[in-house]
Parts: sequence; C-alpha cells; structure tokens
Amino acid sequence: MADISPIYSLKDVHLTFGVHPLFSGLNIYVNKGDKICLIGRNGSGKSTLLKVIAGIMEADFGTCFIQPNTKIAYMPQDEDFSAFSTLKDVILSGLNEKEQNQTYKADILIDSLCIRSEQNPSTASGGERKKAALARALVGEPDLLLLDEPTNHLDIETIEKLETIIRDFKGAVIVISHDRQFLNRISNTTIWLDRGIAHLNNKGYIDFEKWQEQIIEQEIIEQKNLNKRIAEETEWLHKGVTARRKRNMGRLRRLQQLRLERKEQIKQLGSVHMTIDKGLIQSKMIIEAKHVSKSFDNRCLVDNFSIRVLRGNKIGIVGPNGSGKTTLIKLLTKRLEPDSGSVRLAKNLEEAYFDQNRISLDPTKTLWKTLCPEGDHIFVRGHFRHVVSYLKDFLFTSSQANTPVNALSGGEKNRLMLAVALAKPSNFLVLDEPTNDLDMDTLDLLQEVLSEYEGTILIVSHDRDFLDKVTTSLLYIDGSGKIAEYVGTYTQLLSDLKDKKNRSAPMKKNDVSSKSIINKPLEKTVKKGLTFTERHLLEQLPELIHQQNEKVSVLQTQLINPDIYQNPDEVRHVSEKLQNEQKKLEELENKWLDLQIKSEEI
Repeated sequence: MADISPIYSLKDVHLTFGVHPLFSGLNIYVNKGDKICLIGRNGSGKSTLLKVIAGIMEADFGTCFIQPNTKIAYMPQDEDFSAFSTLKDVILSGLNEKEQNQTYKADILIDSLCIRSEQNPSTASGGERKKAALARALVGEPDLLLLDEPTNHLDIETIEKLETIIRDFKGAVIVISHDRQFLNRISNTTIWLDRGIAHLNNKGYIDFEKWQEQIIEQEIIEQKNLNKRIAEETEWLHKGVTARRKRNMGRLRRLQQLRLERKEQIKQLGSVHMTIDKGLIQSKMIIEAKHVSKSFDNRCLVDNFSIRVLRGNKIGIVGPNGSGKTTLIKLLTKRLEPDSGSVRLAKNLEEAYFDQNRISLDPTKTLWKTLCPEGDHIFVRGHFRHVVSYLKDFLFTSSQANTPVNALSGGEKNRLMLAVALAKPSNFLVLDEPTNDLDMDTLDLLQEVLSEYEGTILIVSHDRDFLDKVTTSLLYIDGSGKIAEYVGTYTQLLSDLKDKKNRSAPMKKNDVSSKSIINKPLEKTVKKGLTFTERHLLEQLPELIHQQNEKVSVLQTQLINPDIYQNPDEVRHVSEKLQNEQKKLEELENKWLDLQIKSEEI
C-alpha cells in the first residue's frame, strides 16, 4: 500500500435496524491505492455500510477516522436527478464551491464516457443516467470513491472504460458489484460482509471463492457447539459453495452441447428452411421472424432481420446502450409491430416476463401476498408449494415472508421479481437485465435455475460471466440496424469484435463507416488456434458421441429385457460390454470438453 496509515477507518462500529443488529464490532481500514470489492448477500448491509463511510448515515456507536483533507465521493445504486435540467448539470453538481471554475473536468468525462450531456435526466436511458452519476462522482477527483453497483445498465464498452478508470485511479475505491469479471479486473482487496462481520482479504475478488470456503470450513469447526440457527446457516453456505464447484463441469458440458446443437440448427435452417414440414415447425418453433425492420425518428434500429428461435434455445441479446436491444425484444414478442417483415409466435406460448424496473411489484404488499394473494400454497411447475418454502428457494428467511416489499433492498426486490416470474407456468422466459443488484449467491442460484429450465429464454444483459454460463447463442446489435447471431460465449464475441476492428482499422483511414462490425455469424472463430487434427477431431466428436450413445442405449435395453436373466453368462457378458462402452463414451465426452475449453481459452 502507498501509505502506512489508513486514509479512512471504522473501528468497533455497531448499527441496528429494528431489533436485529446489522453490524456488530465492525472494523474497516482503507489505505490509499486500495481497490476494494465489498461482497455480501443481499440484505447483509453492503449499501448501508457505504452510506456510513460516506457520512450519509451514522452508526449507533463506534469510532470513525478520516485523514485531514480527505475527499469522499459516493455513487448510490439509484439517484434522484429531478432537480437537474440536463445530464451535464448532474455532472457539474459533483464540483464543490472552490471547483466551480473547473468545468473542463466535466467536459473531459463527458467526452470519455460518451455522455449525451444536454439530455434531460427524466427522458434519459438507465445507461445514460448511470454514466452521468459516475461522472459526477469522478469529476471532483476524490481521495476515496464509493461505488454501489456501478455497472448496472452500462454497456460493455463503458464497463471496460470504467475498469481502466478505476485501475488508474490514484485514490482508494470501494465498489459493490455483481459483475465477477469486472471485480476480477479492478480489485486488489476484498471485504466480505457476512452476518455483521467484515472479513478482510488482501487479495482481489479472483481469490474470493477459495478464501470464502476456507473461512466457512473454519467456522464449522469453531461453531459446531453454538446455537442451531448459526450452525444450519453456516452448513448451508458451505454446501452451497462446494456444490457449485461440483456442478460446474456438468453444467459446462451440457451448455457446450447446446451450443453445438444451436450451431447445427442455424446451418439446417439456412439451407432447408423453405421445406421444413409445417407440423415440425409448430412443435419446435417458438419464434419465426422474417425480414423484420424497425426505425424511430429516421434511425434504423433493426434492418431486415430474420431468425428462428427453437424450443430450448437460450439467447442473449447484447450491444451498446441505445443500440435497440429493447426494441428487438418487443418485436420478437409482438409487443411492437415492425415497419416491414413479419413475426410469428408458437401457439399456446406461455410467457413469463422479468421487468427490470420492478413496476409490477406493489410496495405495500408483503412477500407472501405478492406470491400468494390467497391461502398459503402456490402452484409451481406442476406442484403445490408452501409459500414460505418457495421463498426459501430464493434465499428469503421465513421471518421475511410477512415483510412489505418496500422494506427490501434493491437486490432482494430483484430476487422477489425472479420468484414471481419463475412461479408462473411458462415455456418462454423474457429476462430484461435480471442480474442487476443481485448478490453472488443469487446469481449462482439464477444460473442454476436457467440452466435446468427446459423452455426458451431471451436475455438482455451486459454481465459477461452470467451470459457465458447461461446462453446457447447471442444476438449482437451494433446500433446500425444489423444483427448477427453468434454461437459462443460473450467473452469470445468481445474478443472477436476487437480483433476484427483492429484488423480493419488500418485499411482505410478516411473511410469511416457506421455499419456493423460483423454482418454474419462469427462462431467459426471459436476454433481459432487449434491444430488441424484437433479442429477435425472437434468437428467429428459430436457424431462419434452420438454413435457411442446409441451403442450404450442398445446394451441398456438388452439389460432391461427380463428374458436375459434366464442366462447368467449372457447377463455378465452384456454388463461387461456396457461398462466398456460407457467408459468409451466418457472418454469421448472428456476429449470433446477438453478441446472445446482449449478453443475458448485460446
């Protein structure tokens, strides 16, 4: 660290809400140059702690030390900009009285973050408002920068700019975020807020899961004789951490298989789409869009776009802020009529919609009444569940069931929105920025739920790690109206776009075009870097795995037949052969997975 003494510290801080202590004996030390990620479950007090550090809230008691002349800037999750006429006015409000003649700093940030500075905050998009809030926090060049979910609503280009700003920032930063890749890239210190205790690790978020597991395992040893509630909670946390790791390989294997299937679907539809049997379309086709176009104010957002979305596809929609992602969602779900072209939806489509603005939540209702207006059971995926039991699936405690919605944190409200959306019978999910304000545990839960969901999903998100782990393909919108489907991860797509942009930039310096960076799918670049033999094998393995699966199925069918058990030698022979064929199948699957992972790492 740059200085020996901290620029800010909290010692033995206590804060109670109602009858429950939020913090008890909390100790925080911040040194110049620290890039701290603040981690904790929704409702653990992360946002409240930032407010205490910012001086907006006072602790019940404890000691606070701030080095003289230390300037603190705070950006909350949501801000009220109703008092400002333009976004530039918002940014300038970050300058104090002595800095009023330094408006050039605001102009620099406006240019760097591409902010539409003259736009009225009331009509600005969530992304534009977030960029203005960031600029307001940065413009005064604080010594300590406090950021609460800064990546919400931001497109990937702005997130990457923010990463650079934070890495180059000379002061200290404390940031709350759900974006794992963002935290991996900017943090060098981690504070884990867990049940009122702040655990400190002098390493970034990249080391968090391993460190968290060590703490939990130690707690299990130390707390096994404490009260039952703490022991059960600690055991649940421990199981959650280790179980996630065990499931990761299986989920990755399944997701990679789905991506291969989606790639084959695209090829098949491209070659024979005029001759597909009508009955087959009705049973498998969810959305069919043909030559769809849509413009607003002479600006084309969707230009001659066609796609078929089949049952089981999980498609992420990505692109810069204002590029038309929401417009595309509305077109594909027939909430908006196209200027030209057509959209056809499958019959009996049951849609569940996740609303990022939470307008469907009644703040005066309790969690119980929100999910279950009458009685105490809710019908979920073909079964009746007690409403409290269902709430526990989304990490709510039984005591929170009768809590009003307006008492929840932002992340808890999003969790409740997910519970509402996923409780409805559906075969089609539309999720608009579902990861905003969610903690890591809830993100893991959501990833698992969506991975196991058998229906079709459209997801708008900028969260790279989340999209990498959930989607089978992506629709990339560049803002010019061109839309391309990409079968691969979001991380690969961003890398491919950068490579393509770098290759094309030197060719014609005077020919600046606003056309799409890509006009056709880029999935072939996934195999870049493999040897010819490895590429050939990777292409052949899905068919070999299919053939091997058929062999295993034949042998399994033989063992199901009761007649075979009249001949013990035959049973032994078939069983041994089945074991060998299953081993070969596992070897083929592992080989395919190794090559697929290698291609993605490259």
